[in-house]
Amino acid sequence: MNDIEHIENGSETASGGVSSISAGEGSPKMTTRNVEVYYGEKQAINGVSIDINMDNVTAFIGPSGCGKSTFLRCLNRMNDTIPIAKVTGDIELDNEDIYAPDMDVVQLRARVGMVFQKPNPFPKSIYDNIAYGPRIHGLASGKDELDHIVETSLQRAGLWGEVQDRLDDSGTALSGGQQQRLCIARAIAVDPEVILMDEPCSALDPIATAKIEELIHEIRGKYAIVIVTHNMQQAARVSQRTAFFHLGTLVEYGVTSDIFTNPTQEKTRDYITGRYG
Repeated sequence: MNDIEHIENGSETASGGVSSISAGEGSPKMTTRNVEVYYGEKQAINGVSIDINMDNVTAFIGPSGCGKSTFLRCLNRMNDTIPIAKVTGDIELDNEDIYAPDMDVVQLRARVGMVFQKPNPFPKSIYDNIAYGPRIHGLASGKDELDHIVETSLQRAGLWGEVQDRLDDSGTALSGGQQQRLCIARAIAVDPEVILMDEPCSALDPIATAKIEELIHEIRGKYAIVIVTHNMQQAARVSQRTAFFHLGTLVEYGVTSDIFTNPTQEKTRDYITGRYG
């Protein structure tokens, strides 16, 4: 079997994890090959290889501490902010090495936006929360264009109808669910290509969670979306591809319905059926 066949078929490594597997049809938006992450001497991610496509929502699932959030943060170099973290392997966005020495990390994080577990709006007005990124990246030539970006971003995030009459109010005065949608709108405002979501609903009530899930469904295809979630039902609802992580290793990656109904790996089956995790 040649290297391409090995990758496409998701062959197992000696450690029992899937070395790599394709995200399906079409060219991948992002590719990772043999990614490893170390915190000092401790290895947190073991040789993960995965493709991420534009037309899929990709969910990362697994027990707490399995490395899914650590791996997610590799995709826009958020681990750079941790002094003892070291990332090895290859990660490419549109065939461009995001860890290359000449990579502009600020620009990278505009292309690969991130929404965190806890809503973190800036202590600014709703308008300025959205306008901040376009201003610093020079995406608007004047006030009219900036107004358009703010309105469009809030509409895409399903928030415009709730805040259009109070854009001068503080973003921190919104409800938790509205704050999270504001953070998604803020990420959208700089015209990203990829949106990473790290357990975006874990701090929200069921109604707010449903709105975020509906939003993910609506913006699917406009961006490559990767979501880390501890909620398997949520992964089943919002994603088309699911990756199961265990002890820093990618165990299985494939079509979400297959992962949940007919997993090929015993570890995946045990986790899905609640035997551990």
